[in-house]
Amino acid sequence: MYKYLDFFSNRNNYSIVIIFLWFCLLSNTNKEVQEKSIKQEWISLFNGKDLKDWFVKIQHHETGENYGNTFRVEDGIIKVRYDQYETFNEQFGHLYFKQPFSYYHLKFEYRFTGEWRKDAPGYTELNSGVMYHSQDPRTMPKEQDWPISIEMQLLAGLPDNKPRPTGNMCSPGTHIVYKGKLDTRHCINSSSKTYLPSDGWIQGELIVLGDSLITHIINGDTVLQYSKPQIGGEVVNRFDQAQKMDGKILNRGFIALQSEGQPIDFRNIMLLNLEGVKGKKSKSK
Repeated sequence: MYKYLDFFSNRNNYSIVIIFLWFCLLSNTNKEVQEKSIKQEWISLFNGKDLKDWFVKIQHHETGENYGNTFRVEDGIIKVRYDQYETFNEQFGHLYFKQPFSYYHLKFEYRFTGEWRKDAPGYTELNSGVMYHSQDPRTMPKEQDWPISIEMQLLAGLPDNKPRPTGNMCSPGTHIVYKGKLDTRHCINSSSKTYLPSDGWIQGELIVLGDSLITHIINGDTVLQYSKPQIGGEVVNRFDQAQKMDGKILNRGFIALQSEGQPIDFRNIMLLNLEGVKGKKSKSK
């Protein structure tokens, strides 16, 4: 005990202890500030009232024209509807948030509802999606069907009771690297279970680290990972040739909600900006 008292009786030693305790307190305070700052970076992309921060591009129409009031806000929900269409006529549409992003964590909830338009292509039944790293829709000709982008595909089970996972990857005019190799398939299924329309609201999450690791999450479970999104491949039609630079790595772009013949609702669309992790390398899978 006496040797401890001797230690503190030395003024230099006492000063060292005080400095050490001060440093620990400062470090903990900085950590709390940083954690609080990260929490505060979550922003709502949808204000629950209107679409003032979003704009529309629908095939056969100019950018900005919300044909048939396809995308509308009711009861704090973005609703995709086709009740004002005479015929569907392949009027595939997308609702874009006003600004592009690169590194981020996106959260949203969706549910399928209403009746699928039987004059839409068969594959669109209980099918929609969220596009990311999308080209600017203002660079899309009037007759272009899909934006050059990567899609987090959203599906629900059909009456045939066959497995139909959601949170898949589809690639209009693009490719990705999957399990370490360039994968040119248009769609890759996730490991999610099959959800039915009667299951109601489903939570989707998309973690995008620029052109590095991409993660799809459904109801809290990681269901798919891949990397190196890049321009290439088919599916997109009647595009501006200057926009389709095959092989170009995509590390930034617009986020968009899809309309392709199936009524669907979206709500609680939140984004955490992860620009601060740019210097950290993620291991591709």
